[in-house]
Amino acid sequence: MIKLHDKYFKPFISAKEIDAAISKLANEISNDLGDEIPVFIGILNGSFMVVSDFVKKYPKPCEVTFIKLASYEGVKSTEDIQRLIGLTQDLSGRTVVIIEDIIDTGNTLHEIYRIFKNEGVKELKIATLFYKPEAYKKDFKIHYIGIEIPNKFIVGFGLDYNGLGRDIPEVYQISTKQHTTNLVLFGPPGAGKGTQAELLKEKYNLVHISTGDVFRYNIKNETALGILAKSYMDKGELVPDEVTIKMLNTEVEKNADAKGFIFDGFPRTNAQAEALEKLMESKDSHINAMVALEVDDEVLVQRLLKRGETSGRPDDANESVIRNRIKEYYKKTAILKDYYTAQNKYFGVDGVGSIEEIAQRLSVVIDKL
Repeated sequence: MIKLHDKYFKPFISAKEIDAAISKLANEISNDLGDEIPVFIGILNGSFMVVSDFVKKYPKPCEVTFIKLASYEGVKSTEDIQRLIGLTQDLSGRTVVIIEDIIDTGNTLHEIYRIFKNEGVKELKIATLFYKPEAYKKDFKIHYIGIEIPNKFIVGFGLDYNGLGRDIPEVYQISTKQHTTNLVLFGPPGAGKGTQAELLKEKYNLVHISTGDVFRYNIKNETALGILAKSYMDKGELVPDEVTIKMLNTEVEKNADAKGFIFDGFPRTNAQAEALEKLMESKDSHINAMVALEVDDEVLVQRLLKRGETSGRPDDANESVIRNRIKEYYKKTAILKDYYTAQNKYFGVDGVGSIEEIAQRLSVVIDKL
């Protein structure tokens, strides 16, 4: 994600994809025009990067010029008549190809046709790197299209947002949900993770998604995903990540207006972490951090043994079982610690002290995100 002025943008089209699209345009136009020497015209400001790359790929002789459309003085609406700046050469009898960076509503295209109608050109063709079919409202033919895109605002590769972004070699799409805080909360058995998740949920107005709770809900209510998950569990097999992700997606969709999520119990592998990131990206969001409560093993053992006196859980009453659970936790989460550390997203928090003290330490981390 990048931020330009007050808005966030997410990666959309790579430099490699852009390069391939421009190569395709150059080859198509070259094949159509044969040995004719065309005049390629770029519409400033946005098309300078497209035209520059295009003419370097065009395999035959050509001429290049740039023009600019500017509103008459005092006219503010983009629907109003424009005047032309920069066209000095005689185009009579020439084949002219307009190279656009993007065509959406077609208002600029309308002006181009109106202006060049009186220039006596032999033929006028329109080529565009990006095209928004959902937004296009005119009847003029677009002869060459690089990439069709949805009707969302984009920046990069010559396109800007209030002056910023033209220099970016890739294209970014506006993110519609920028201000969410999404945490992966981890902690060994007995670290107090459940208690802290409830406090964080209330303080930051986040939705707590516990994988265990989600599984139990789906199985109990016999949802399609619950029945599918149970079919694997009954055979003693692990539930595929795809099924778990679909369950989590349903929970996220239920809370579309949430200010963020606390994911508890998932992910546990790098593949799951990548799947979760893709899920959040599809919601125009991302995982901000993995926050792990760090507690000495001996403290954990004593906490769980004490809890076992009242919890009724057999795995809280057996010290060897407790130590094995702690060992398994470190074995599984060590990989994830490395995964999120590589992204500067891992935050270890001292989990020893009163509930309030630990909550304050967590808040210091989250407030900085």
